[in-house]
Amino acid sequence: MASSYRECTVNSATVVGVNAVPVSVEVVVSNGMPGFAIVGMTDVAIQEARERVKAAMRGCGFTMPNEKVVVNLAPGFLKKTGSGFDLPIAAGLLAATGQIPMQVTRDCLMVGELSLDGAIRPVRGMLAYQELALKTGLDLLCGPMTAYGSSEASSVIKVLRSLHSLRNTLFEAANPPDASCEACTSPDFAEVGGHEDAKRALQIAAAGNLGIMMMGPPGSGKTMLASRLPSILPPLNEREMLESAKIRSIVGEDTSSVLAGIRPFRAPHHSATAAGLCGGGSPVRPGEMSLAHNGVLFVDEIPEFKPSVLQMMRKPVEEGRIVITRADGNVVLPARFMLVAASNPCPCGYYGDPDKECTCSVQQITTYQNRIGGPLIDRFDMCLDVWRSDFDEVVRSSGDVDSATLREGVLVAREFASWRMSRSEHALKDSSTKAMLEACQMEQQTRSFLEGAASAHAMSGRAICSTLRVARTIADIEEKERVAFEHVAEALNLRLRNGR
Repeated sequence: MASSYRECTVNSATVVGVNAVPVSVEVVVSNGMPGFAIVGMTDVAIQEARERVKAAMRGCGFTMPNEKVVVNLAPGFLKKTGSGFDLPIAAGLLAATGQIPMQVTRDCLMVGELSLDGAIRPVRGMLAYQELALKTGLDLLCGPMTAYGSSEASSVIKVLRSLHSLRNTLFEAANPPDASCEACTSPDFAEVGGHEDAKRALQIAAAGNLGIMMMGPPGSGKTMLASRLPSILPPLNEREMLESAKIRSIVGEDTSSVLAGIRPFRAPHHSATAAGLCGGGSPVRPGEMSLAHNGVLFVDEIPEFKPSVLQMMRKPVEEGRIVITRADGNVVLPARFMLVAASNPCPCGYYGDPDKECTCSVQQITTYQNRIGGPLIDRFDMCLDVWRSDFDEVVRSSGDVDSATLREGVLVAREFASWRMSRSEHALKDSSTKAMLEACQMEQQTRSFLEGAASAHAMSGRAICSTLRVARTIADIEEKERVAFEHVAEALNLRLRNGR
């Protein structure tokens, strides 16, 4: 028998964390006992590609070689997952056997799942593959998808409807973004009767990207207030849009609202596991904190969460990322979000309520509130009591502060803060206490007032920095370069609760 050895290498990729990592699909067809083997640290979905590739090739009129076929996914040490290798394996096999031109597989990145009749489906994480194609200068050959970002991003995408398209190299352009989005509107603060103090506190939080804890009895409006927070946040810029959309794409969620500029709002249930909140699994997938990247993470009924799960939020709140360590290395997930929490003051919910008597013992109240944990509470920049509105405020449909008014103050504050920080070498969020004090430019009397309050309430260094951040944000809303006495007083009022 004459020696026969044919090979082809196709560029592909696999998702690790929130990024696509290049993978070379090496296909070899040679003499030997007929078989089809796929090697290279593959999961079950990739091993099942053998049957999908065989059926798809036959369904499109191609011939499956009755020879020994070996597919290697390199590098061998990297674990590969997903059904996106169906298309590059099939293309490499067809090119190696001369059924399609070899140049079709060159200078391109192939990702796609095959149906049994040869149709090509998109897979999860297509925005991550699009990003990798742009970085490597390759064209992305994939199933039908929507292109996002610049015109350059759209130009690299070549859509294949079927495996048959590889024969005539007639590729389509990607679908344009959908201009209409039914879910691209946020509820308005005008719908919330009363709660003017809470609206003011949320405006400050939005202006400074500050964490806030709301505590009050059931039905007082905590969830309603929190759900309207995205309506006063500035829209996502292009970089933030693609970052947040890429994360949603990887977990298979709709990206339309994010790509319309609406900041993410995530509200995980209190039964969420550590992996569900922080990310994890095999392969590692983003959790709720990463899905809230560039947006808001709302933790409702926070004492009902498992304490061990809650404490995992401490480092991401400060660092803006999550590092998940596995035996084969670390995976870094982005998680820069605005933390908003709501809680009842006790198990029955009516501790401190002037109209309804609390039925809980002192020990029950203490145990309930301690479930949150002091270290996590200390990371909230503001703590707000939210009480029930009276009848007139609830039924009133006009005259309240709306989202447009609050958003105007947020945008003014952020623009002023950007101008102010452009004149300084220190960044507000990550600066030291000394740099924070310099940014506030307080007079001695104001500084002495803060020092006395910090001593009286035994405030930690983190609490002092948080108070300075809140005061600096209040001054930014008023477009004041110097933090005044009234700014510090309001910040302390929003920071301290029950003598804390």
